Amino acid sequence: MIMMNKRSLKKSINAICDEIFAEAVAVSLYGNNRNRENDEAMIRSIIALRADYVSRISHPEPGMKKQDFYKNLRDSFVERATEIMDQINA
Repeated sequence: MIMMNKRSLKKSINAICDEIFAEAVAVSLYGNNRNRENDEAMIRSIIALRADYVSRISHPEPGMKKQDFYKNLRDSFVERATEIMDQINA
């Protein structure tokens, strides 16, 4: 697996979160039988996801190999982003 630098990892996370955010807003505006409170909570969770992962990039856990830290970070981000997309599509 290729190790990404911090800048490209931040750009990737921002781009993915932007796409998810746009999808959530579109579904909340144009979806049928949507619950406004659930839609707003989902949008807030996307914003929190972005803020959490972008801030964690610059502060690796002490005592952990950097390569392992970033691999775990990417894997957990993909998992959470997938969960949010599943909620949007439900």
